[in-house]
Amino acid sequence: MSDWTRFDAHQSHDPALVRVRPDPPETPAVPSLASPPTGFGDLRRVLLDARFAIAYATDVNFVGAALPGYGAPGAWLRTPALEGLTRASRAAAQRGFGLIIYDAYRPVRSTEAMWNWAINTGNRWLFDDGWVVRRSRHNTGVAVDLSLTDRAGRPLDMGSPFDAFVEASFTANATGAAARNRQTLRTLMVDAGFSPLDQEWWHFEWPIPGVARCDVAYGRAERPGALAVP
Repeated sequence: MSDWTRFDAHQSHDPALVRVRPDPPETPAVPSLASPPTGFGDLRRVLLDARFAIAYATDVNFVGAALPGYGAPGAWLRTPALEGLTRASRAAAQRGFGLIIYDAYRPVRSTEAMWNWAINTGNRWLFDDGWVVRRSRHNTGVAVDLSLTDRAGRPLDMGSPFDAFVEASFTANATGAAARNRQTLRTLMVDAGFSPLDQEWWHFEWPIPGVARCDVAYGRAERPGALAVP
């Protein structure tokens, strides 16, 4: 039985916490983190000044439990995307900002676990409304979810938390400081070569066509998985 067909954590999850929850806690590197596969790079080893709060390696996410594939709080991207993110990080630093990473490459088993959980809990609307997709660009290692911090490492006000499945998370649906912060993040990422997603202010994709989905796990103790998945 695969990881995702048996995943049924928190089937009685509070519906309000599916839509909006606090931002995830900081997740420091741990010895159980595997090395990235060929063609991928480790954000932790390159973005030395960034903060990491890998939501799906914690229970502070919409399913309320760590997902299969996130046995350690890793953050990998394909090499060209990581190079672009490095440029964005340098440009952010020049303006007095830092990056906080919430998610990057996502194993296929993790996305399938999300689907299984959504079906079991009556939350298929997450997929129907486009907040989560079964063939995610995260699975290919070219998408990253992130935000900005100030010089002291405090996350900026973005008007809604990461992974808040509400209209306030559409990039255009903010005012005041939150709108300015969203525009700053968008400008930094677009200037570095990423494409934004209007529905989620935190989501950006590197334009590499035709790359395979991947199911390599972050945790050393997990089933390793495959570099290419249909």
